[in-house]
Amino acid sequence: MRRGIAATALVASIALTATACGGSDSGDSADGPVTITWWDTSNATNEAPTYKALVKEFEAANKDIKVKYVNVPFDQAQNKFDTAAGASGAPDVLRSEVGWTPAFAKKGFFAPLDGTEALADQDKFQDNLIKQAQYEGKTYGVPFVTDTLALVYNKELFEKAGITEAPKTWDDLKKAAATIKDKTGVDGYWGSTQAYYAQSFLHGEGTDTVDAAGKKITVNSAEAKKAYGTWLSLFDGKGLHKADTTADAYAHIQDAFVNGKVAAIIQGPWEITNFYKGSAFKDKANLGIATVPAGSTGKAGAPTGGHNLSVYAGSDKAHQEASLKLVNFMTSAKSQETIALKNSTLPTRDDAYTAEVKADPGIAGYQTVLAVAQPRPELPEYSSLWTPLDTELLAVAGGKEPLDKGLSNAETAIAKLVPDFSK
Repeated sequence: MRRGIAATALVASIALTATACGGSDSGDSADGPVTITWWDTSNATNEAPTYKALVKEFEAANKDIKVKYVNVPFDQAQNKFDTAAGASGAPDVLRSEVGWTPAFAKKGFFAPLDGTEALADQDKFQDNLIKQAQYEGKTYGVPFVTDTLALVYNKELFEKAGITEAPKTWDDLKKAAATIKDKTGVDGYWGSTQAYYAQSFLHGEGTDTVDAAGKKITVNSAEAKKAYGTWLSLFDGKGLHKADTTADAYAHIQDAFVNGKVAAIIQGPWEITNFYKGSAFKDKANLGIATVPAGSTGKAGAPTGGHNLSVYAGSDKAHQEASLKLVNFMTSAKSQETIALKNSTLPTRDDAYTAEVKADPGIAGYQTVLAVAQPRPELPEYSSLWTPLDTELLAVAGGKEPLDKGLSNAETAIAKLVPDFSK
């Protein structure tokens, strides 16, 4: 997921309405091919060209199907689809962030894919990713790309500071940051105030924002307070960059890292291609990728993210059948290998990690950290829980309110999103 990034493509809402074909205006002629619409939410500059090329391959192999490809800005897509589906005019296929999948399935907007052509190769996909596409025992998406967070670091700066391996714990990271500052003059670590990036601290203490199985809000628990206390401590100290509370914080952190102005950050594989564009990583081998540091439990716990391809339940039979073919094609081993090689994103099926794909040090590095990534619980409201936390953590990191008050406020806000959960 591109957290903090607004996709560069600008698609006018009138154009989106015109291309939606789940409703009556499909654009099909009686004797012509079936035309389906795919809303893709990928980065319009770095990723979309690869998907457009694959769509042309698909059309060449399926003369009876045409695909209207629409790149929708990621930060707008969830609300746009929600509105369109509610009005029976949604696209036939959506690149759905994994957190959206159970939410739209609960509303009846996605068609179950079990036993269909779309999931013909289900056993080839990683089990935890299939689980993230399920809701109440049915599968509503096919894993398309996956991601997690890792500690990414500048090997050259670490070596100049005499540090030979990546920090294993948050305390190790603090010590490394101080050493790097002393030896190189560069800050050792710059953390994010965003709730998604703070999620690793929660998992490292064996907790989460909520206990979905127990229907309990845990964001203000003793374990969560300890986790967020550690998170907050990484904004203050030698070699630790202070919290950036501006609207452009994400871009500031990313720019500093790729140009060698900070030695380490927490980041996802969606930035691999941008890492390589920076002056610090002209030599790709200089990019270090390691599991996020562990909490006091001794376990590291970055969240699992990514996107599924889902089919709109409101489309008619002909459009759904065509959509299933497209989903099967786009998630095939061959297509996933192509996507990985072109976009440096992580495949969701094991047979797509070919020798050529793993020759990219970014992909190979992130593949190693996927094994300890934490899948999201099957809770439709789960992704929305980060919204109030984003607000409160920003205020806490900026010194505008104490941590206890911020977590208490977040607990109150989350209680409104999951009213049947206890505190």
